[in-house]
Amino acid sequence: MIATALQTRQLCARLGGRPVLQGLDVQVPAGLWLSVVGPNGAGKSTLLKALAGLLPVEGEVDLLGRPLGQWARRERACTLAWLGQGQEAADELTVHEVVMLGRLPHQGWQAQPTPRDHQAVARALALTETSAWQNRPLGTLSGGERQRVLLARALAVEAQVLLLDEPLAHLDLAHQAQWWQLVRQLVGQGTTVVSVLHEIGMALQADELLVLEDGRRVHQGAPGELATRQAVERVFGHRFKLHELQGQWVALPQAPGPLA
Repeated sequence: MIATALQTRQLCARLGGRPVLQGLDVQVPAGLWLSVVGPNGAGKSTLLKALAGLLPVEGEVDLLGRPLGQWARRERACTLAWLGQGQEAADELTVHEVVMLGRLPHQGWQAQPTPRDHQAVARALALTETSAWQNRPLGTLSGGERQRVLLARALAVEAQVLLLDEPLAHLDLAHQAQWWQLVRQLVGQGTTVVSVLHEIGMALQADELLVLEDGRRVHQGAPGELATRQAVERVFGHRFKLHELQGQWVALPQAPGPLA
């Protein structure tokens, strides 16, 4: 039986008094890549924040079979890492210092980094191909370069569960492909990855898709399942069609009708 990394039961959340998540029941098997998709306003980013324990919710969220609220803050921070949408860090910090921040949950109060911390940071820099910039201030980097550094910071945690909200923002096609290879490597090593992606073509490479609409769960399943593809096409208004190409699923836009 596959262990469960994350599970929600009747999860509800409000932002500014408006319901955003409405009774979500979601189960994320461990060691799997789940991609959350849906139109703007579907509640994708809010769901990731709820899974990370970053906003008040109604209902239940379990991490590795234990209610999220029962985890000590440091223990949870070592187990679950988060890369938020538009996440920032101080521009004057060097790349190495930013990535080292990912090791804070593993360190004692005012403790100096250990050889294990330095090893984890070096590995995260290498995985994101950012080692060459480690002495540069963050403020000197482009948007795509900054995104890769912030991803390295999340990887440096070496968490069992990784939550990524719009991780491909500002990345060119080559580094999007590198990101896909990295996720596959992490999942192969047993890490659970939950991503929110606007790039449907990349989301279709995940093990499972969670399709949201208006804060509700429409469907969850593998991209190869007909019901999954039908749900994706429907929530996006049938503006594209999913096709199989050389063993992978891709999204192609529907031909436009005549102008009125």
